[in-house]
Amino acid sequence: MPRGLWTLSWALHLHGLIQAHSRPRGGQGPSAHGTGETAIPASVKPQLNSWQWNVRIDPSSLSFNMWKEIPVPFYLSVYFFDVLNPEEILRGEKPEVRERGPYVYREFRHKSNITFNSNDTVSFLEKRSFQFQPAKSQGSESDHIVLPNILVLGAAVMMENRPMSLKLLLTLAFSTLGERAFMNRTVGEIMWGYEDPLVHLINKYFPDMFPFKGKFGLFAGMNDSDSGLFTVFTGVRNFSRIHLVDKWNGLSKVSFWHSDQCNMINGTSGQMWAPFMTPESSLEFYSPEACRSMKLVYQEPRVFEGIPTYRFVAPKTLFANGSVYPPNEGFCPCLESGIQNVSTCRFGAPLFLSHPHFLNADPVLAEAVGGLHPSQEEHSLFLDVHPVTGIPMNCSVKLQLSLYIKAVRGIGQTGKIEPVVLPLLWFGESGAMEGETLQTFYTQLVLMPKVMHYAQYVLLALGGALLLVPIVFQARSQGGSGAARPDRPPSPCTPLLQDSLSSQPASPPA
Repeated sequence: MPRGLWTLSWALHLHGLIQAHSRPRGGQGPSAHGTGETAIPASVKPQLNSWQWNVRIDPSSLSFNMWKEIPVPFYLSVYFFDVLNPEEILRGEKPEVRERGPYVYREFRHKSNITFNSNDTVSFLEKRSFQFQPAKSQGSESDHIVLPNILVLGAAVMMENRPMSLKLLLTLAFSTLGERAFMNRTVGEIMWGYEDPLVHLINKYFPDMFPFKGKFGLFAGMNDSDSGLFTVFTGVRNFSRIHLVDKWNGLSKVSFWHSDQCNMINGTSGQMWAPFMTPESSLEFYSPEACRSMKLVYQEPRVFEGIPTYRFVAPKTLFANGSVYPPNEGFCPCLESGIQNVSTCRFGAPLFLSHPHFLNADPVLAEAVGGLHPSQEEHSLFLDVHPVTGIPMNCSVKLQLSLYIKAVRGIGQTGKIEPVVLPLLWFGESGAMEGETLQTFYTQLVLMPKVMHYAQYVLLALGGALLLVPIVFQARSQGGSGAARPDRPPSPCTPLLQDSLSSQPASPPA
């Protein structure tokens, strides 16, 4: 077993002891301090201090290598919405789509540029790379998919309120370059990029409009890259802040949205959380891909491969619009509830984020597109976390990306498209502890506490037996001495006549 895993599992042997004292004061509610943290007796604190020392983010910590390179395999599963009737959509008919996939990629993560700061924080970049997994996929990267042309239809919506002359010029440019409203591309091209003359034209005359200079693809910026510079608290000085994000790309808050609350960077980087959770706990993390912080709420206790966990899920208000959930007003301008406008952090393109198949959204969204079937079981996101350690055991984060399309007067390529939020794809990032790592956690978090639980009764029985041995021995000794009683001197109350008679010889028979 790798040294980091062995030493971490050694540290987790306290689980049985912690479990016996892990109920908050006053039952299941928050502690007396109102923080929701677990009240730990003073007698347990020395062991906990040792455990906390070994899980903090520090090169001398026994779990540092696990934090640096998480030994859990992650997979990215992508499902595309293949458009079945592009010509009919241009004539104003209802879109029909068919889900294709999954196209599965193994995701590799490794932290680099690790720098420890003087304010109890550490900064790092997490490098990511993806490898296609044919055996786990339903198709190959050479499969062709019909999707809306984001560059054409996205630009059309962005130009809707611009002067007519500019829109006519854009129509001419589209026609000259052979750009159409819908495109037929391979999975590999859609994912990792394809050469497009429109991109080269825009970069030539508007060099700062796009962050990419070569190929255009929905995941082109993710492979062999990172999601920004995270600065998180190490827990060395203040363990209660361990893993919490201090800054992202040097910012303590973002500026994509229209309220301070929506711009806040809350929670962790989405990999580990503080230990000693209760049902009142929530999981907060900042997602660079969504350009916002997200909060998951406790749903129910679960068991993953024999290990007790808490399941956290997305509340129905996660993507609700401001009229349904006022705190989300800062994410607007909004359309129907259940989809979030991310255009402000996606170069102005009319892109929307939601649950797959518009799950938990206004029903009119799914009804406007044929072939969508939202399902709680298949499309909801969740994280199963071990509550004592704060380590995720099983997770599946599922999100959908959609494009708002419509006919724009002056841009001929848009035809008579009726306004609709058309899904492009949905993806799930999943990871589950397995193999030797899972066996180690099961042994330390489940098996050993059970053994210790029953061992206390065995020890009590043995102790009772040892106490009974001298008692039984003494009782047996006293019983034996009564059966072999020695001769005693005559009592002073014995009649003398009896003594004298008994001492005479017997008379001879007549």
